[in-house]
Amino acid sequence: MIDIWHFAPLTLAKYMLKWLFIAGVIGILSGSASALFLASLEFVTETSVQHLWLLWLLPLGGAFVSYLYLKFGKEAGRGNNLIIEQIHTGNGSIPLRMAPLVLIGTLITHLFGGSAGREGTAVQMGGSLAEWFGKLIKRGPLDRKIILMCGISSGFGAVFGTPLAGTIFGLEVLAIGVISYEALLPCFIASYVGHLVATAWGIQHISYSMGDVPPLDWLLFVKVVIASVLFGLAALLFTQLVRGFKRLFSKWFKSPVLKSFLGGLFIVALVYAIGTRDYLGLGIPLLEQSFQEAVSPFVFLLKTLFTAITLGTGFQGGEVTPLFVIGSTLGSALAGLLHVSVPLLAAIGFISVFSGAAKTPIACFIMGLELFGAEGAIYMFIGCVIAFICSGRIGIYEAQKPIELRP
Repeated sequence: MIDIWHFAPLTLAKYMLKWLFIAGVIGILSGSASALFLASLEFVTETSVQHLWLLWLLPLGGAFVSYLYLKFGKEAGRGNNLIIEQIHTGNGSIPLRMAPLVLIGTLITHLFGGSAGREGTAVQMGGSLAEWFGKLIKRGPLDRKIILMCGISSGFGAVFGTPLAGTIFGLEVLAIGVISYEALLPCFIASYVGHLVATAWGIQHISYSMGDVPPLDWLLFVKVVIASVLFGLAALLFTQLVRGFKRLFSKWFKSPVLKSFLGGLFIVALVYAIGTRDYLGLGIPLLEQSFQEAVSPFVFLLKTLFTAITLGTGFQGGEVTPLFVIGSTLGSALAGLLHVSVPLLAAIGFISVFSGAAKTPIACFIMGLELFGAEGAIYMFIGCVIAFICSGRIGIYEAQKPIELRP
């Protein structure tokens, strides 16, 4: 544990300058990598929309990516969990090849229509680049942990354009219920620099609005609480489905290549069974629609199913953007049933389902402030906290350590 309060002024200045340099370089590396990823992701998404026949190649794309990881990935295949585990234990390494592998894998997933996100890719690139830089400057075990946390924060802050949320996410994601502030300043520097660099490369993020925020009254409070409980249950459903599909497909099909191939076939079959491609890719059109009008209650269920199959059968990509879509569409559907403003409940659902699934309520609340403004702060805080409580003991990151407070 670093106790900066007992630093002499000169020592404190050296500490701050050291992390300004280290975290700043990590932010530059991660922000540039995230910019490359987001620009490439936009290109492959547009290509997928323009050439609908690419969906038929999804099984082959998944099989190819699984083969790459089987042949070259090794520990890199554990993704975000490897980074979190290394911060906890420090008795292994994060290979630099994780960055290009997850970049290629995620782009292939989206090119052929898999339902996945982008957070996992940015965090893994940030973590692997941070590890590489840490080895280059030969830092000790404690500094290495902070460097890896900086990699998480910079990747998250750059990919979503939310540097404050990225800062807290890098601290909060490690253990459920506990935040260590020893890396607060380095993570903030890395996240903010990563965001600035990605923006400097020309990356633009989607803006959202929760509309006019009504004053708090007891009836609206009750409605938000009811919706927040359901957001937590939706997060629990997502987590259990993804983990369940991973266990089930791994039990049935020992070959990762065959597992991903069949997962791609299931996705193609689902598309033609329901007659729409709305649930493929990131799901941004669904997200934008959810802020404009009340959508069907089945939308969040179908996006959950598509994403769980995609990630559960070994495709690469993150969980967070699909969780945004699941939360906003559920909130939009509940707004019609509860007679609440559609954009307001969509915004609360946007961050609350993510809060329950990732077990990071403070980071999600701050993300809500960055994306939607402070007018609805009380509603967003209620949503994040209650969804976190109602979503069960485990989240999407298996390497998270659950911490229990004992009397």
